[in-house]
Amino acid sequence: MGDAHRIGVVGLGVISRAYLDTLVGCDAVRVTAVADLDASRSAAVAAELPGVRALSVEELLNSPDVDTVLNLTVPAAHAEIALGAVARGKNVYGEKPLAAELFDAQAVLEAAAKASVRVGCAPDTVLGTGVQTARAAVEAGAIGRPLFATAVMVTPGHERWHPQPDFYYAPGGGPLLDMGPYYLSSLVHLLGPVRAVIGASSRLRSERVIGSGPRAGERIPVEVDSHVSGVLEHRGGALTTLTTSFDGVATTAAPIEVHGETGTLTLPDPNHFDGEVRLLELGGSERRALPPSAGYVDGARGVGLLDFVAADGGRPERASGELALHVLETMTALLRSSAEGRRIELSTSVERPAPVPLTPAEQWR
Repeated sequence: MGDAHRIGVVGLGVISRAYLDTLVGCDAVRVTAVADLDASRSAAVAAELPGVRALSVEELLNSPDVDTVLNLTVPAAHAEIALGAVARGKNVYGEKPLAAELFDAQAVLEAAAKASVRVGCAPDTVLGTGVQTARAAVEAGAIGRPLFATAVMVTPGHERWHPQPDFYYAPGGGPLLDMGPYYLSSLVHLLGPVRAVIGASSRLRSERVIGSGPRAGERIPVEVDSHVSGVLEHRGGALTTLTTSFDGVATTAAPIEVHGETGTLTLPDPNHFDGEVRLLELGGSERRALPPSAGYVDGARGVGLLDFVAADGGRPERASGELALHVLETMTALLRSSAEGRRIELSTSVERPAPVPLTPAEQWR
Protein backbone atom coordinates (compact mmCIF):
# COMPACT_ATOMS: atom_id res chain seq x y z
CA MET A 1 0.00 0.00 0.00
CA GLY A 2 3.00 2.30 0.37
CA ASP A 3 3.11 2.98 -3.38
CA ALA A 4 -0.65 3.45 -3.75
CA HIS A 5 -1.82 6.77 -5.17
CA ARG A 6 -3.07 8.89 -2.26
CA ILE A 7 -6.59 10.37 -2.47
CA GLY A 8 -8.12 13.15 -0.40
CA VAL A 9 -11.91 13.48 -0.61
CA VAL A 10 -13.55 16.90 -0.35
CA GLY A 11 -17.35 16.84 0.01
CA LEU A 12 -19.08 13.99 1.81
CA GLY A 13 -22.62 14.21 0.48
CA VAL A 14 -24.78 11.39 -0.87
CA ILE A 15 -22.49 10.46 -3.79
CA SER A 16 -19.38 10.11 -1.61
CA ARG A 17 -20.49 6.75 -0.21
CA ALA A 18 -20.51 5.17 -3.67
CA TYR A 19 -16.99 6.44 -4.34
CA LEU A 20 -15.66 5.28 -0.98
CA ASP A 21 -17.20 1.84 -1.45
CA THR A 22 -15.17 1.50 -4.66
CA LEU A 23 -11.91 3.10 -3.56
CA VAL A 24 -11.41 1.79 -0.04
CA GLY A 25 -9.57 -1.50 -0.25
CA CYS A 26 -8.50 -0.99 -3.87
CA ASP A 27 -4.78 -1.72 -4.31
CA ALA A 28 -4.08 1.14 -6.74
CA VAL A 29 -5.22 3.95 -4.45
CA ARG A 30 -5.36 4.81 -0.76
CA VAL A 31 -7.83 7.27 0.73
CA THR A 32 -5.77 9.26 3.24
CA ALA A 33 -8.03 12.18 4.20
CA VAL A 34 -11.61 13.45 4.03
CA ALA A 35 -13.02 16.94 4.46
CA ASP A 36 -16.42 18.57 4.50
CA LEU A 37 -17.78 21.95 5.53
CA ASP A 38 -19.62 19.95 8.21
CA ALA A 39 -16.73 18.84 10.45
CA SER A 40 -18.93 16.30 12.24
CA ARG A 41 -19.65 14.59 8.95
CA SER A 42 -15.98 14.25 8.03
CA ALA A 43 -15.19 13.00 11.55
CA ALA A 44 -17.90 10.35 11.27
CA VAL A 45 -16.66 9.15 7.88
CA ALA A 46 -13.02 9.05 9.01
CA ALA A 47 -14.00 7.05 12.08
CA GLU A 48 -15.29 4.29 9.80
CA LEU A 49 -12.11 4.11 7.71
CA PRO A 50 -8.82 3.04 9.34
CA GLY A 51 -5.89 5.29 8.48
CA VAL A 52 -8.09 8.11 7.12
CA ARG A 53 -7.84 11.53 8.75
CA ALA A 54 -10.66 14.07 9.08
CA LEU A 55 -9.29 17.46 8.06
CA SER A 56 -10.62 20.89 7.21
CA VAL A 57 -10.83 21.63 3.50
CA GLU A 58 -7.78 23.92 3.74
CA GLU A 59 -5.79 21.30 5.65
CA LEU A 60 -6.61 18.64 3.08
CA LEU A 61 -5.61 20.85 0.15
CA ASN A 62 -2.29 21.53 1.87
CA SER A 63 -1.67 17.97 3.02
CA PRO A 64 1.55 16.36 1.74
CA ASP A 65 -0.25 13.02 2.13
CA VAL A 66 -2.61 13.74 -0.81
CA ASP A 67 -1.66 13.27 -4.49
CA THR A 68 -5.11 13.78 -6.02
CA VAL A 69 -8.09 15.65 -4.64
CA LEU A 70 -11.43 13.95 -5.29
CA ASN A 71 -13.81 16.90 -5.54
CA LEU A 72 -17.36 15.84 -4.59
CA THR A 73 -18.67 19.27 -3.59
CA VAL A 74 -21.80 20.89 -5.03
CA PRO A 75 -21.40 22.29 -8.57
CA ALA A 76 -21.08 25.90 -7.39
CA ALA A 77 -17.92 24.95 -5.46
CA HIS A 78 -16.29 22.73 -8.09
CA ALA A 79 -14.06 25.42 -9.58
CA GLU A 80 -12.96 26.87 -6.23
CA ILE A 81 -11.86 23.50 -4.86
CA ALA A 82 -10.24 22.47 -8.15
CA LEU A 83 -8.26 25.70 -8.40
CA GLY A 84 -7.22 25.34 -4.76
CA ALA A 85 -5.91 21.83 -5.39
CA VAL A 86 -4.10 22.85 -8.57
CA ALA A 87 -2.49 25.85 -6.83
CA ARG A 88 -0.95 23.42 -4.34
CA GLY A 89 0.43 21.15 -7.05
CA LYS A 90 -2.18 18.42 -6.74
CA ASN A 91 -4.14 16.60 -9.40
CA VAL A 92 -7.90 16.93 -9.17
CA TYR A 93 -10.71 14.60 -10.21
CA GLY A 94 -14.20 15.98 -9.76
CA GLU A 95 -17.85 15.20 -10.01
CA LYS A 96 -19.67 16.63 -13.00
CA PRO A 97 -20.00 19.28 -14.25
CA LEU A 98 -16.38 20.44 -14.32
CA ALA A 99 -17.59 23.86 -13.08
CA ALA A 100 -20.87 25.74 -12.90
CA GLU A 101 -19.65 28.28 -15.47
CA LEU A 102 -17.64 27.70 -18.65
CA PHE A 103 -15.04 30.39 -17.92
CA ASP A 104 -14.35 28.81 -14.52
CA ALA A 105 -13.83 25.40 -16.14
CA GLN A 106 -11.44 26.93 -18.66
CA ALA A 107 -9.55 28.60 -15.81
CA VAL A 108 -9.14 25.24 -14.07
CA LEU A 109 -7.60 23.58 -17.15
CA GLU A 110 -5.36 26.57 -17.87
CA ALA A 111 -4.09 26.61 -14.29
CA ALA A 112 -3.52 22.85 -14.34
CA ALA A 113 -1.48 23.10 -17.55
CA LYS A 114 0.72 25.79 -16.01
CA ALA A 115 1.19 23.78 -12.84
CA SER A 116 1.84 20.52 -14.74
CA VAL A 117 -0.89 18.68 -12.87
CA ARG A 118 -3.81 16.69 -14.27
CA VAL A 119 -7.58 17.17 -14.24
CA GLY A 120 -10.18 14.45 -14.56
CA CYS A 121 -13.95 14.57 -14.28
CA ALA A 122 -17.01 12.34 -14.02
CA PRO A 123 -19.12 10.81 -15.39
CA ASP A 124 -17.36 7.46 -15.50
CA THR A 125 -20.52 5.44 -16.11
CA VAL A 126 -19.74 5.77 -19.82
CA LEU A 127 -16.69 3.54 -19.27
CA GLY A 128 -18.89 0.60 -18.30
CA THR A 129 -20.07 -2.22 -20.52
CA GLY A 130 -23.27 -0.43 -21.61
CA VAL A 131 -21.88 2.52 -23.55
CA GLN A 132 -18.60 0.79 -24.43
CA THR A 133 -20.33 -2.25 -25.96
CA ALA A 134 -22.48 0.10 -28.04
CA ARG A 135 -19.41 2.04 -29.14
CA ALA A 136 -17.65 -1.18 -30.14
CA ALA A 137 -20.71 -2.16 -32.20
CA VAL A 138 -20.75 1.20 -33.99
CA GLU A 139 -17.04 0.98 -34.72
CA ALA A 140 -17.44 -2.59 -36.00
CA GLY A 141 -20.01 -1.37 -38.55
CA ALA A 142 -23.03 -3.02 -36.95
CA ILE A 143 -25.34 -0.15 -38.01
CA GLY A 144 -23.39 1.04 -41.03
CA ARG A 145 -22.66 4.76 -41.23
CA PRO A 146 -24.14 6.51 -38.15
CA LEU A 147 -26.64 9.16 -39.25
CA PHE A 148 -28.37 10.48 -36.15
CA ALA A 149 -29.13 9.78 -32.50
CA THR A 150 -31.78 10.57 -29.92
CA ALA A 151 -31.11 11.09 -26.21
CA VAL A 152 -33.96 11.48 -23.70
CA MET A 153 -34.02 11.99 -19.92
CA VAL A 154 -37.35 12.77 -18.25
CA THR A 155 -38.03 12.78 -14.49
CA PRO A 156 -40.41 14.74 -12.25
CA GLY A 157 -37.44 16.25 -10.39
CA HIS A 158 -34.88 15.16 -7.81
CA GLU A 159 -36.60 17.01 -4.97
CA ARG A 160 -38.93 14.02 -4.68
CA TRP A 161 -36.14 11.82 -3.25
CA HIS A 162 -33.11 13.98 -2.37
CA PRO A 163 -33.22 15.45 1.18
CA GLN A 164 -31.09 18.49 0.17
CA PRO A 165 -32.08 19.20 -3.46
CA ASP A 166 -31.43 22.95 -3.51
CA PHE A 167 -28.35 22.75 -5.76
CA TYR A 168 -30.30 20.95 -8.48
CA TYR A 169 -32.26 24.17 -9.03
CA ALA A 170 -29.40 26.65 -8.53
CA PRO A 171 -26.80 27.81 -11.10
CA GLY A 172 -24.80 24.77 -12.17
CA GLY A 173 -27.87 22.55 -11.73
CA GLY A 174 -31.00 21.87 -13.75
CA PRO A 175 -31.69 18.74 -15.81
CA LEU A 176 -29.10 19.58 -18.46
CA LEU A 177 -26.09 20.34 -16.28
CA ASP A 178 -27.00 17.64 -13.77
CA MET A 179 -27.92 14.73 -16.06
CA GLY A 180 -26.70 15.96 -19.44
CA PRO A 181 -23.05 14.97 -18.83
CA TYR A 182 -24.00 11.27 -18.84
CA TYR A 183 -25.74 11.57 -22.19
CA LEU A 184 -23.33 13.99 -23.86
CA SER A 185 -20.22 12.10 -22.74
CA SER A 186 -21.78 8.94 -24.16
CA LEU A 187 -22.54 10.70 -27.44
CA VAL A 188 -18.95 11.92 -27.77
CA HIS A 189 -17.77 8.32 -27.27
CA LEU A 190 -20.29 7.11 -29.87
CA LEU A 191 -20.30 9.89 -32.49
CA GLY A 192 -17.41 12.21 -31.70
CA PRO A 193 -17.26 15.86 -30.59
CA VAL A 194 -19.94 18.47 -31.21
CA ARG A 195 -19.51 21.32 -33.70
CA ALA A 196 -22.63 23.43 -33.08
CA VAL A 197 -25.95 23.40 -31.24
CA ILE A 198 -29.48 24.78 -31.40
CA GLY A 199 -31.40 24.85 -28.11
CA ALA A 200 -34.76 25.66 -26.52
CA SER A 201 -35.67 25.59 -22.84
CA SER A 202 -38.36 26.50 -20.31
CA ARG A 203 -38.97 27.09 -16.61
CA LEU A 204 -42.67 26.77 -15.86
CA ARG A 205 -42.48 26.52 -12.06
CA SER A 206 -40.80 29.05 -9.77
CA GLU A 207 -40.46 26.71 -6.81
CA ARG A 208 -40.33 23.04 -5.84
CA VAL A 209 -41.43 21.13 -2.72
CA ILE A 210 -38.97 18.82 -0.96
CA GLY A 211 -40.50 15.37 -0.74
CA SER A 212 -38.34 13.54 1.82
CA GLY A 213 -36.05 13.96 4.79
CA PRO A 214 -36.11 16.48 7.63
CA ARG A 215 -37.03 19.34 5.27
CA ALA A 216 -40.00 17.56 3.66
CA GLY A 217 -42.65 20.07 2.67
CA GLU A 218 -40.24 23.00 2.43
CA ARG A 219 -40.42 25.06 -0.75
CA ILE A 220 -37.22 25.93 -2.61
CA PRO A 221 -36.74 28.39 -5.49
CA VAL A 222 -36.09 27.32 -9.09
CA GLU A 223 -33.31 29.49 -10.53
CA VAL A 224 -32.57 27.51 -13.71
CA ASP A 225 -34.50 26.15 -16.68
CA SER A 226 -36.06 22.82 -15.81
CA HIS A 227 -36.67 21.53 -19.37
CA VAL A 228 -34.02 21.76 -22.10
CA SER A 229 -34.18 20.42 -25.66
CA GLY A 230 -31.77 20.83 -28.52
CA VAL A 231 -30.04 19.54 -31.63
CA LEU A 232 -26.33 18.75 -31.64
CA GLU A 233 -24.30 18.81 -34.84
CA HIS A 234 -21.40 16.38 -34.48
CA ARG A 235 -18.19 17.10 -36.35
CA GLY A 236 -18.52 13.83 -38.20
CA GLY A 237 -21.87 14.91 -39.66
CA ALA A 238 -24.31 13.01 -37.44
CA LEU A 239 -27.08 14.88 -35.60
CA THR A 240 -28.41 14.23 -32.09
CA THR A 241 -31.80 15.34 -30.78
CA LEU A 242 -31.54 15.81 -27.01
CA THR A 243 -34.22 16.27 -24.33
CA THR A 244 -33.52 16.64 -20.61
CA SER A 245 -36.37 17.46 -18.24
CA PHE A 246 -37.28 17.72 -14.57
CA ASP A 247 -40.86 18.51 -15.62
CA GLY A 248 -42.28 15.21 -16.90
CA VAL A 249 -43.60 12.17 -15.08
CA ALA A 250 -41.89 9.48 -17.17
CA THR A 251 -41.05 8.46 -20.73
CA THR A 252 -41.08 5.27 -22.78
CA ALA A 253 -38.29 6.59 -25.03
CA ALA A 254 -34.95 4.80 -24.97
CA PRO A 255 -32.27 6.77 -23.09
CA ILE A 256 -30.10 6.79 -26.22
CA GLU A 257 -30.65 5.37 -29.71
CA VAL A 258 -28.10 5.57 -32.51
CA HIS A 259 -29.48 5.18 -36.02
CA GLY A 260 -27.33 4.16 -38.97
CA GLU A 261 -27.85 3.23 -42.59
CA THR A 262 -28.20 -0.49 -41.80
CA GLY A 263 -29.34 -0.67 -38.19
CA THR A 264 -30.35 0.96 -34.92
CA LEU A 265 -28.68 0.54 -31.54
CA THR A 266 -30.63 1.01 -28.32
CA LEU A 267 -28.52 1.86 -25.27
CA PRO A 268 -29.27 1.48 -21.55
CA ASP A 269 -29.41 4.40 -19.11
CA PRO A 270 -25.97 6.11 -19.27
CA ASN A 271 -26.32 6.93 -15.57
CA HIS A 272 -25.54 3.23 -15.01
CA PHE A 273 -22.42 1.31 -15.94
CA ASP A 274 -24.08 -1.69 -17.53
CA GLY A 275 -27.39 -2.68 -19.08
CA GLU A 276 -28.57 -4.30 -22.27
CA VAL A 277 -27.47 -2.99 -25.66
CA ARG A 278 -29.88 -4.04 -28.39
CA LEU A 279 -29.46 -4.07 -32.16
CA LEU A 280 -32.17 -3.98 -34.82
CA GLU A 281 -30.77 -4.59 -38.28
CA LEU A 282 -32.33 -3.30 -41.49
CA GLY A 283 -34.92 -5.81 -42.64
CA GLY A 284 -35.07 -7.48 -39.23
CA SER A 285 -38.16 -7.73 -37.06
CA GLU A 286 -36.74 -7.93 -33.54
CA ARG A 287 -34.01 -6.25 -31.55
CA ARG A 288 -31.37 -8.67 -30.30
CA ALA A 289 -29.23 -8.16 -27.23
CA LEU A 290 -25.50 -7.85 -27.78
CA PRO A 291 -23.23 -9.57 -25.27
CA PRO A 292 -20.87 -7.22 -23.41
CA SER A 293 -17.80 -6.78 -25.59
CA ALA A 294 -16.07 -3.74 -24.09
CA GLY A 295 -15.91 -1.69 -20.91
CA TYR A 296 -15.22 -2.14 -17.21
CA VAL A 297 -17.29 -5.11 -16.06
CA ASP A 298 -19.42 -4.44 -12.95
CA GLY A 299 -18.27 -0.82 -13.02
CA ALA A 300 -18.92 1.40 -10.01
CA ARG A 301 -18.51 5.09 -9.15
CA GLY A 302 -14.82 5.79 -8.94
CA VAL A 303 -13.69 3.53 -11.77
CA GLY A 304 -13.01 6.72 -13.75
CA LEU A 305 -10.67 7.89 -10.98
CA LEU A 306 -8.88 4.54 -11.08
CA ASP A 307 -8.59 4.90 -14.86
CA PHE A 308 -7.28 8.45 -14.28
CA VAL A 309 -4.64 7.23 -11.83
CA ALA A 310 -3.58 4.42 -14.17
CA ALA A 311 -3.10 6.91 -17.01
CA ASP A 312 -0.44 8.89 -15.10
CA GLY A 313 2.54 9.23 -17.45
CA GLY A 314 0.96 6.96 -20.05
CA ARG A 315 -2.10 7.13 -22.26
CA PRO A 316 -4.49 10.11 -22.09
CA GLU A 317 -7.18 9.98 -19.40
CA ARG A 318 -10.55 8.71 -20.56
CA ALA A 319 -12.55 10.72 -18.01
CA SER A 320 -10.51 13.80 -18.82
CA GLY A 321 -10.86 17.46 -18.03
CA GLU A 322 -10.78 18.20 -21.74
CA LEU A 323 -13.81 15.97 -22.38
CA ALA A 324 -15.63 17.53 -19.41
CA LEU A 325 -14.86 21.03 -20.73
CA HIS A 326 -16.24 20.16 -24.17
CA VAL A 327 -19.37 18.65 -22.64
CA LEU A 328 -19.82 21.73 -20.44
CA GLU A 329 -19.48 24.06 -23.41
CA THR A 330 -22.02 21.99 -25.33
CA MET A 331 -24.49 22.34 -22.46
CA THR A 332 -23.94 26.04 -21.83
CA ALA A 333 -24.16 26.68 -25.57
CA LEU A 334 -27.58 24.97 -25.64
CA LEU A 335 -28.76 27.31 -22.89
CA ARG A 336 -27.28 30.34 -24.68
CA SER A 337 -28.92 29.25 -27.92
CA SER A 338 -32.27 29.07 -26.16
CA ALA A 339 -31.83 32.51 -24.62
CA GLU A 340 -30.56 34.15 -27.80
CA GLY A 341 -32.63 32.25 -30.37
CA ARG A 342 -29.75 31.27 -32.63
CA ARG A 343 -27.40 28.46 -33.66
CA ILE A 344 -24.12 28.55 -31.72
CA GLU A 345 -20.80 27.12 -32.88
CA LEU A 346 -18.53 25.68 -30.20
CA SER A 347 -14.99 26.88 -29.57
CA THR A 348 -13.77 23.63 -27.99
CA SER A 349 -13.30 20.16 -29.38
CA VAL A 350 -11.81 16.96 -28.03
CA GLU A 351 -10.40 13.70 -29.27
CA ARG A 352 -12.66 10.76 -28.60
CA PRO A 353 -11.33 8.93 -25.52
CA ALA A 354 -9.66 5.61 -26.10
CA PRO A 355 -12.18 2.75 -26.00
CA VAL A 356 -12.16 0.52 -22.93
CA PRO A 357 -11.39 -3.12 -23.66
CA LEU A 358 -13.53 -5.68 -21.86
CA THR A 359 -11.98 -5.60 -18.37
CA PRO A 360 -13.13 -7.99 -15.63
CA ALA A 361 -13.82 -6.46 -12.21
CA GLU A 362 -10.92 -8.30 -10.58
CA GLN A 363 -8.52 -6.53 -12.96
CA TRP A 364 -9.67 -2.95 -12.46
CA ARG A 365 -10.39 -3.10 -8.71
